[in-house]
Amino acid sequence: MKRPTLRDRLRHRARAMDAWSKRAGRFVGPTDLLHAEPFHVLATMVRFLNPAWRDTEWSGDLDGRDGEFVDVVLDAVRELAHRGFSLKVEGIEHVPAEGPALVVANHNGGILPLDALFTLLAIRDHLGVERELNMLGHDLLGSDEVGRRLFTKLGIIRADPSCAAEALRRGRLVLVYPSSEHDSWRPWSERNRIVLGGRTGFLRLALREGVPIVPLVTAGTHEQLVVLSRGRRLARALRLKRLIRAEAVPIVFALPWGVTLGYVPYLPIPAQTTLRFGPPLAWPDLCPDDAADPDVLDRCLRQVRDTMQDLLDELYIGRVPIIGDRLG
Repeated sequence: MKRPTLRDRLRHRARAMDAWSKRAGRFVGPTDLLHAEPFHVLATMVRFLNPAWRDTEWSGDLDGRDGEFVDVVLDAVRELAHRGFSLKVEGIEHVPAEGPALVVANHNGGILPLDALFTLLAIRDHLGVERELNMLGHDLLGSDEVGRRLFTKLGIIRADPSCAAEALRRGRLVLVYPSSEHDSWRPWSERNRIVLGGRTGFLRLALREGVPIVPLVTAGTHEQLVVLSRGRRLARALRLKRLIRAEAVPIVFALPWGVTLGYVPYLPIPAQTTLRFGPPLAWPDLCPDDAADPDVLDRCLRQVRDTMQDLLDELYIGRVPIIGDRLG
């Protein structure tokens, strides 16, 4: 069989991109693309500081997920994941094919949620787009009309306990990053550490709804930039927790800017990335009322944290930063 020439490969790639563009054009118009421009993103963040400047409050639409749109986005993510980040997925068989479950993950990469997109891709490719998955997102994602519409179509819902509980009652998977910005802005020296920050809201949710927790860790996406400091003192001085539910003003080294604030959109370093799902954790001896017991929550939190740390430690055996080759 004759090997395809470079021209043949380029033509095939061009036809594939043209076909994808036509599919994407059904959902995203030229003016929508302006909302992804870095300065527009910064402007959206500034508007978010004042509730009076926001379009509307984001309620979280559980019926807004569009499977065709999910496929369009994740088909593009696949190209990025495998060509740019040499994505590897391990333990995907631990994600239940049916029934509710809470996927609990470590958060990486600051404002660029590639770990989340890679997770959506891995689950879609394994279980199909019919397996409904909702990801909990910060209010900022729904702070303008375009973002609210597109993120909702992707299955992202507001990070609110009632929204998450309803999604689980409908038999869906729910993806949550418990420690939020405290985890995603951990310094470079802590890139291989699980930081849950004592957050127990996800455990209360799991116990009240009687659903298992699927632990998920990611190695590589926190090597897309170098976090120098979380900037928690500055965040407290600016009272950002009250304003936008944020507890960090991170200082980072990122391309192409060099040293800058972490909230400035950046170009990720193409670090090799690996996702690893662990076996589900469940507590059949506990009941919904135990979700109010601090001792129970502390015990379960330690188990989740230790399980995730063990999974991440295994990924970092022999790992070379950015290159990612594991010797062990």
